This record gives sequence, structure tokens and C-alpha cells, in this order.
Amino acid sequence: MLVLIRGAKVIDPASPFHGKVTDILLEDGIIKTIKDGIKTKADTVIEGEGLCISSGWVDVLADYREPGFEHKETIASGLDAAAAGGFTHVLLAPNTNPVTGSKSTVQYILQKAKGNIVSLHPLGVITNNAEGKTLAEMMDMHSNGALAFTDGWKPVQNAGLMLKALEYVRAFDGILLQIPVDAALSEGGLMHEGPVSTQLGMAGIPSMAESLMIHRDIELLRYTGSKLHITGVSTAEGVEMIRKAKAEGLNITCSVTPYHLALTDESLNTYSSLYKVSPPLRTEADRQALIAGLNDGTIDCIASHHRPQEWDAKEKEFEYAADGMNLQEITFQVINTMGNEIDADKLVAALSTNPRKIFGLSAANINEGDTAELTIFTTGTPFTLQADDIKSASRNNPFIGKELKGNIIGIINNGIIHLNK
Repeated sequence: MLVLIRGAKVIDPASPFHGKVTDILLEDGIIKTIKDGIKTKADTVIEGEGLCISSGWVDVLADYREPGFEHKETIASGLDAAAAGGFTHVLLAPNTNPVTGSKSTVQYILQKAKGNIVSLHPLGVITNNAEGKTLAEMMDMHSNGALAFTDGWKPVQNAGLMLKALEYVRAFDGILLQIPVDAALSEGGLMHEGPVSTQLGMAGIPSMAESLMIHRDIELLRYTGSKLHITGVSTAEGVEMIRKAKAEGLNITCSVTPYHLALTDESLNTYSSLYKVSPPLRTEADRQALIAGLNDGTIDCIASHHRPQEWDAKEKEFEYAADGMNLQEITFQVINTMGNEIDADKLVAALSTNPRKIFGLSAANINEGDTAELTIFTTGTPFTLQADDIKSASRNNPFIGKELKGNIIGIINNGIIHLNK
């Protein structure tokens, strides 16, 4: 099967064609020719104004809720959302029922995703049942396909247990993911603690709830010499602490969500629970620090923190509403809409190159003879997500009906082509 991509700008620093606008011919899933003016009769032709192409994108953390919460999302609907969002790989949160805590649950997830255009990578829990009491069988899960380990939405609070976990994964060069939330300092909080929370009369979550957790885990990382990835960093203090830890040579990486890059606590002036997330939306100063961190390489990756919720979970009093946004299929557009604040090359690196290196996924460079694993997109095209077009099973998305910038044309992976309508 021949696929011809016409006039696409290549964004891949590892490719000799980086920054060039050219044609790309694929044959049976392999990049056969890259040159201007390719003339051949292809089975599929992809073309259009402002076309860009990069190696396939990786979502560092998403939650598909299956097994146990299929009324929120299934693996099938989640993978459809990922494909629509331009992702060819997804790291899957373990907060299901039962949790991803054994080789059988890891194998179940891999089997459910088998043959899909999107490659799914289960993350195993660090502690049994994600309860933060005793270590799970991480070695066994790793041997059966778990890519890394996290307690997901229930970050490990016990320092002694986190220490043991960091020591444990060194045996197989594993990596832990941690959302930086101190549960004790966050308890009862509904949004970022500051002037806006005071004006709205809502209980606040201080920035310290993040910085103390990051400080603790950096100290544990320094002691163990292990690997740690902080996902969902949201404060200026957190970014600076990670920047200094990297300069020291510690094996620490981090990711940021699209909503922390695009929104602030001012969004909660509407009292809409669609903006209730964990960690919470912070200040404009924090948002600018996150953008600076992405541009200077302190922040390595983008994580959608895709967390689908059914209608009932969000449409209730703010205090009782569930956390999370359903953003995987518009992650790129949400970030890209901020205009020139984020360098395009840095954004693509955070979506593709960096997560592949950190989590040991194979490279997917745009060179002749390489396997085609590609995300095809535009950066300037107007785009509006309509509720009826959402691939996910849930609709907890505050951007529905709003004009964004950029579009995902499609992805190519595992010998399969998916083109968005």
C-alpha cells in the first residue's frame, strides 16, 4: 500500500529533513522516499495547506477507567480519543477497579488494546490497591509489560514507602511517576489558595502542597540514585526545584498538563466544576513559569491527565464534583492556541522525542527506510470541538464549542492509517 504525504513541514530534529517542506512516500508502513515533487499513483494522498509532520506523539498519563468504571470511559473509546488527538502511544493510569496491580491486569489491558493503531502501555501501581500501605509486585508487572509505576491519582504519601519503592525499581532500571500532591495539606481544598479563592469563598490548596512533595521526593531520589518522573507540575516553585535537581545531575524528569499551560484559577470565577482538577489551576505567574520551563527544557513532556467523568460526577455542587478534564483529543490545540508563547520545536519534543527517551520507547525518526510512526497536523487552522464529534465516552471538557488553533489531520502507526474527518 502506497501513501503519499504532499508538502509537509518535517519537525524532527533527528532527521536531516528537519524544518524542510517536502513530500514523503510510504510503502507498506515504511518510509520509502523523502524528496520534493514525488510523482506516483498512491492509494492514499494526504495534502493540505500548512501541513506538518512529526514522529508519533506520546501521552505520558491518561486514564481510560476500564476495568470497573466503563460508564466513564472504556479502553476502546479512550484509544479512539487518543488517535483523534494525534497520539500513537499512551501511558495508562492504573486507577481502575481492580487497579493495575498484577501481571493478569497488565496482560488484560495489553490484550484489549492489541491490534489498535495506538500503542497502549499499562502503568502498574506502586502500592497494593494504590492504598499507600505496602509495595506491589512491581517486578512481576514489569516482566509482563508494565512500562513504569505510579499510584496515579493517589500519590504515595508515606516517605518510607516511597523510599523503598525507589530502591526497589533500581533492580530493573524502572521509573516511578508521582503527581505532586501532599494529601494532608490539600485536604478539604477545592482550588488554588490565593486572592481568587478568597473572593469566591472556597477553601484553598496552597502551592506548598506541591512544593513540599517535590522537595521530599527529590531528597529521596538523591538518597537512592533512582529514577523519578513528576507529572502534573503546576507551580513556579515546583519548576524551579526540578530545574535545580536536574542541574545537580539527579535522574528526574517532569511533565505538564495542557490545562495548566492554558488556564489559571481565574477560570473558576464561573464556579464551573469543569475547571476542578488536581493539582488545581494556579496563578498567571505559575502559568508563565510553566511555559518558561517548557521552553528552556526543564519540563520534558506533556501529559494530558485525561480523566473522563460521567455527567453526574461533574453536574453537582463544586465541593462534591469529581476532579479532572477530558482533554486528550484536543491536548495539542489547547496548548497551540496560546500562540507564540511556546516554541513549536519544544512542543513537539515534549510530545514525542522526550517521552520516548525517558520511558524507553523506540525512536520514530523521519528518515528513509524507517518504520512510519507519524503524527500529521497543522498549527494555524481554526478548530472547534463539537460535543457530537468527541470520541471519548465522557464530555467533561470546558473547551467544547470554543475556537482553538491547529488541527490533527491523522496518525500512522502499527501499519495502520487513521485520518480525522
